[in-house]
Amino acid sequence: MDADKGQGPATVVNRFATRSVDEARAVLSQQFYDMELDTPAAADFALDAEVVPLGGVTLGRMSFGASITAYIPELGGYHIVAPTTGSFGIGQGPEVRTQVSARTGGMLNPTADFRVGDFSPDCDTLTIKVDRAAMHRQLEAMLGRPVRRDIGFRRSFPISAGTGGSWAALARWTALDANNPGGLLQSPMIRGRLEQTLLEGLLLATDHRYRDALDAPPTAMSTTAVRRVMDAVRDSPAEAWDANRLAAVAQVSLRTLQEAFRTQLRMTPMGYVHEVRLQHVRMVLRTAAPGEVTVTEVAYRWGFAHLGRFARRYRTRFGETPSRTLAGPPGAARTG
Repeated sequence: MDADKGQGPATVVNRFATRSVDEARAVLSQQFYDMELDTPAAADFALDAEVVPLGGVTLGRMSFGASITAYIPELGGYHIVAPTTGSFGIGQGPEVRTQVSARTGGMLNPTADFRVGDFSPDCDTLTIKVDRAAMHRQLEAMLGRPVRRDIGFRRSFPISAGTGGSWAALARWTALDANNPGGLLQSPMIRGRLEQTLLEGLLLATDHRYRDALDAPPTAMSTTAVRRVMDAVRDSPAEAWDANRLAAVAQVSLRTLQEAFRTQLRMTPMGYVHEVRLQHVRMVLRTAAPGEVTVTEVAYRWGFAHLGRFARRYRTRFGETPSRTLAGPPGAARTG
């Protein structure tokens, strides 16, 4: 087996390539779940896989080069499949098998066994494991109340258009960017928000027993609760805030928090976090001694991983580039 672990500052990509069915079974069992794996065309078999752990979400891109069958006795979590090319069938328990392809993804609940068959040799697919507790925490944050039953996802959902297409594209980008040295996934703030976005997006892109509750209008949120969130961000601007944590500070659902910020402040909760951090960036750039810092260092320190986007946002907000702020007014001496 050829296995390579490419590691950046924070994101690890596990890469695997093997022509052995037994070795592939061992690798996939270690990365996902205990499984049985077989192929009628062992001579053509060639596993090519990359696995990206992202908190409660594990993303895997894989192809086998041959038709395969697989059986997983116990999922233990929620599982999503989203082929890019080719197709295969999935089944759970005694239910009728569902065909998945580049147009239709599959969603499995952690309640019964999982079977894969009719895997076309040209198939390249994303396979995504979601920790049950992580999925339930995200749903609870969005609803603002405990979730006491499994979510009950419908077996299939469209992944070529609409919200399902957007979600699948985001998952594929995440798997690709993990291989990008210095990419956005190397930022802990970005990585945490991306995990949350994947979970939140999945709950909004699929049908399940809590979908009607998610689609219901959010309840009103008081200005006092909004102020409590603003105070928390101003007091600890470098904290690894995400929308879920802000909703917990307000003691409301995520949707209620988002609607309150939209109506009361005309921005998103994370937009407010970015505004506070921009102010701190500006303060550091204006007071730094010559040669003490660079714009890149300060931007990364405050969670702005995409420098081009940061520079545009900064110029729109303050009317000058961050490098101009660091240099100081023309002809003026910097005192630090």
